[in-house]
Amino acid sequence: MTDDSLIIYQAETDKINLALKKLLKGSEAKCALLVDKDGHLVTRQGFTQSLDTTSLAALLAGSFASTREIARLVGEPEFSVLFHQGKRDHIHMSLVGDRSILVVVFDDRTTIGMVRLYAKEASAELEKIFSATLQKGASEQIGLSDEFTATAGNKLEDIFHD
Repeated sequence: MTDDSLIIYQAETDKINLALKKLLKGSEAKCALLVDKDGHLVTRQGFTQSLDTTSLAALLAGSFASTREIARLVGEPEFSVLFHQGKRDHIHMSLVGDRSILVVVFDDRTTIGMVRLYAKEASAELEKIFSATLQKGASEQIGLSDEFTATAGNKLEDIFHD
């Protein structure tokens, strides 16, 4: 079993928030959420005060999970973009890599085309952030592993040579 957890520190969260702010400014959307596939809210930007973002994150992840099964039934590996159109507000969801969902809530002040364009750019930026974070985490793990091995070796040497 592989550990595909991703630890996001404040520096990465700041970069993610910057990418979401850029998305909102360019697309003129109301808010953006980054949700992991387990339904946990990673971060949010924009006008989210009137939204229960915790429940929304869980439900959106569930929506993506059920859509994944629909895709499988029709012979697709996965649908990477979902769109929900309401009377006032609309939701655009897109996969970011294999672990996150970018959610954009918008209204008729903008178009789905603008949202898709800026969401695609934001997704590419988020992928870079996640990739760098994974590489940083892997190198830290290697450093910790080397340090542990050296310390354990020294302790064993002390035990057996005394």
